[in-house]
Amino acid sequence: MRRTEAAKQLGGFVREHRTDGGRRLRQAGIMLVVGAVGMAFGVPVAVASIGTTDGAPQLAGLLLGVGLAGLGLGIWRLIQGFRTREQSFDVHERGLTHRVAGTATLIPWQDIASVGARGEDGRPLAEARGMGFTCNIVLTDGRRIRIDTFTEDARQLAVITHCAVHLGQFPEGRGHRRTD
Repeated sequence: MRRTEAAKQLGGFVREHRTDGGRRLRQAGIMLVVGAVGMAFGVPVAVASIGTTDGAPQLAGLLLGVGLAGLGLGIWRLIQGFRTREQSFDVHERGLTHRVAGTATLIPWQDIASVGARGEDGRPLAEARGMGFTCNIVLTDGRRIRIDTFTEDARQLAVITHCAVHLGQFPEGRGHRRTD
């Protein structure tokens, strides 16, 4: 669906927020490599440590743990990257257009049941991993849309959506002037 068609239904275009899918896939690749290396070293150390009580079983457990965690997180991020490829959010005066992999869904403000944001995850490297800020948009039909720091200006998108849905403060499209 083109922006002009969406604008007819949702009002004037305000702003686009793109999601960096390439960054998600790069993270998946890094995690998968770390997981593979952990497993590549962990399995032989585990086999070699059978029957010993020295530090080898602990080292094997550490390596296997890193390997399994890396593989698990890498697969999860890879799936997430493919599910949300080419994702973007177009903000309009009367709603959002959610685009994923060439499919556009028009979401009027009244079709959003709630907007919940959680920010500033205190864990190390949370922002770099895309987990520093998250916003969950729950639609009236029960579907959920998750916005995280992989989406440009995710905090601003959450604020605009919250103001429109919960406070009735709708954004103004291009060419509109405030009449205060």
